[in-house]
Amino acid sequence: MARSTYISENLTQQQLDFMLILDDNELDIFTLGELKNKFGQKFNDINELVENLAHKKILTRIERGKYCRANFTDEKVIGCFISENGALAYWSALNAHGLTEQFPNNVFIQTSQLKRSKRVLGVSYKFVNVVPSKITGILTLGQGNRKYRITNMDKTIVDCFDLHEYSGGYAELIRAFSQAKLTGEKLIAYCKAVDNIAATKRTGFLAEFLDKKGLKTFVRFAKQKMNRTYTLFDPSGTHKGEFVNEWRLRLNISKDEILDICNKQY
Repeated sequence: MARSTYISENLTQQQLDFMLILDDNELDIFTLGELKNKFGQKFNDINELVENLAHKKILTRIERGKYCRANFTDEKVIGCFISENGALAYWSALNAHGLTEQFPNNVFIQTSQLKRSKRVLGVSYKFVNVVPSKITGILTLGQGNRKYRITNMDKTIVDCFDLHEYSGGYAELIRAFSQAKLTGEKLIAYCKAVDNIAATKRTGFLAEFLDKKGLKTFVRFAKQKMNRTYTLFDPSGTHKGEFVNEWRLRLNISKDEILDICNKQY
């Protein structure tokens, strides 16, 4: 709060008028810049109004220059709002798409912005910084001021194979893949964008082994990306298991175990 800001003891008429304008415009989350552009001519000092309302706990300061109503707690909207081109992704997106019933301890946001993980309003946010070419396959959900971005189902699966440590565990990822309704053309496009040969091999093998419908074109694409290096199927697992020459993979999770994981009920 600026040292020169005057904090009124009670709600003033101007503060009440300001809150009514927020109501009329259905604004729950906003930046000071946005407020100044929209309402700067109606109020003498937007900064002072917002600081007063935050001091009275009617508004909440999320981070510098960014605020929301005190009762606004939508973590998906907040996470995307505080990160440039951010989108709900990885484990959080798996859950949002109904591909896992496991809730992550963090809200995972994919962004090309360099941003440290932080807690906001008691919620932990993990910002996964990626190169701009990986920012693709994005859906916009929600209405009005409560819109947020999320990776679509196919991109979520590809992202989780790319950075498996944010997927909630390899068993969860295998089960999510088996349940997801995927499109071969989209998987090809997103694997090209992610540009991770090992992840493409793992995804292609699983698509062929589980005989996923509509993914034959993707399987052919994945086989064209083969290299000579053998890759562990579970990158966090031990160096053991069957070698699959066709995919240059070592199955440190056996085929029987994969089927058991896919058939497991919550």
